[in-house]
Amino acid sequence: MSASSTSVRRRKVFYIPGYDPFPPRRYRELYRTEGAAQAGISDYGLHVEAGGQDGRFGWHASGLIDDTRVTADFEVLLWSDIVRDSMSNSIPATYWQLLRTSWTYIASGTLRRLAVLPKGPLIAALFPIGVLLLQFIVALLAAHLVGWALSSVLRALALWAIGDGAVARWGAALVYWGPFFVIAVLVLRWFKANDNRIFAYYLMHDFAFSAAHNGATPPELQTRMDSFRDIIAAALQDDYDEVLVVGHSSGAHLAVSILADLLRAMPDLPARPALSFLSLGQVIPMVSFLPDAHKLRADLQFLSERDEIVWIDVTAPGDGCSFALCDPVGVSGVATRDKQWPLVFSAQFSRTLSPERWQELRRKFFRLHFQYLCAFDQPHDYDYFQITAGPLTLGQRYAGRPPSKSRIDVAVSKYTSVTP
Repeated sequence: MSASSTSVRRRKVFYIPGYDPFPPRRYRELYRTEGAAQAGISDYGLHVEAGGQDGRFGWHASGLIDDTRVTADFEVLLWSDIVRDSMSNSIPATYWQLLRTSWTYIASGTLRRLAVLPKGPLIAALFPIGVLLLQFIVALLAAHLVGWALSSVLRALALWAIGDGAVARWGAALVYWGPFFVIAVLVLRWFKANDNRIFAYYLMHDFAFSAAHNGATPPELQTRMDSFRDIIAAALQDDYDEVLVVGHSSGAHLAVSILADLLRAMPDLPARPALSFLSLGQVIPMVSFLPDAHKLRADLQFLSERDEIVWIDVTAPGDGCSFALCDPVGVSGVATRDKQWPLVFSAQFSRTLSPERWQELRRKFFRLHFQYLCAFDQPHDYDYFQITAGPLTLGQRYAGRPPSKSRIDVAVSKYTSVTP
C-alpha cells in the first residue's frame, strides 16, 4: 500500500476543479479564509501564502497539527479556459444544447437509470431545462402582450379614421409582428444577463458539455488531462511524502481517468511518496452512465483494483448537486471481485455544521456543493485542512474507517461495457 507508517512532513496537493469558468485565485482565497476559520475552531496552526511557478497557479500552506510541522505545495490543474469556450454560446445555440442534451439522456435510457439514484443531481440537471423553457415561454408571452396592445391601439385608430379594411388589418398585423421578435429577444437577453442569480445557462452548459460526446472525453480536454498526468508523474519523482490529488464535482471523473492512465504508464510506482486520491461531491454517474463512456468505466474499474493508491470518496446527502453516497464504481456496473476502492462515506453536513449554520446554508445549493472545501464548526472525522496540511497520509487517516452504511453500491447503469 502507498500509505506508509511514517508521518508526512512534505506534501504535494493537486486540485482539479469542476466545470468552473472562474479564475483559480478563488480557490486559494477559499483555502486561506476557510482554513483560518477551521484552524481557529479546531485549535491548530495553518499559514497560507501565494506560490506557483512556471506559469502554473498554486499556493503554499504550513500546518502545525498534532505537534508536527507539515508543508504543502498546492497546484490547481486548470481547464477553466475550456469551460469558458464551451459557455460562449449564443442564446439559440444554448436552446439547441437543451434539445440535444435532453435527447441524449432520454433516448439512451440514462435519465431513467439516474432517477434511481439520489434525486439531487437529477433535479439539478432538469432545473436548467425547466427554467430555460419557462424563460422562452415568458419571452413569447411578453412579446405577444406588447404586440397585441400595439396592434389593438392601431386597429382602433384605423377603425376611427378610415374604417375597417385590408389596410387596417395589414397595418395591425405589421405592428404586432414587427416588435414581437424584438421584445422576445430582449427578454431572453435580460434573462441571460441575470443568470448569475439563476445559473440556468451555467448548468445547461455544464450538462451539455458532459453529454456532447455521449460520455467520451472531448479531444481538447483529453489533451489537457494528458498534460495533468505528466505534471503529477513528475511530482511522484520528487521528495514528497504524499502526492494527494483532489477532484471536486466534475473534476472527480477527470481525476479518475488521469490517475488510471498514470498508473498504467508507471506500473513500478515507488512506495513513497504515497499516492492518494480524494474525490469530493462527485457527479461521476452523469458521465459514466452514458453509452460511449467506455474509457471512463474502464478507468473506474482499473483504479478501484489498484494497491498503489488510496481512494476516498466523500459526499453528503445535504449536497443536492452530488450523487451522495453513491459508490461510482458500483453504480456504474464495473465493480469486480478485486475492487478495493473507493471508501465511500458522508461528510454529514447536518451534524458537522451547527444547527444555526446548517439552517443558514441548507437552501444555498451551490454553496453547499463547495462545503467540502470549507470549515465545519462541529467537525467529525472529515477535515479538508488536516487532510491537506496534516501529518497523516489519506490512507493513515482513514485506515479501518468503515464505509457509510447507507452507501449505494449496486449496479444501476444500463451501459457497463469498458471497451467500444
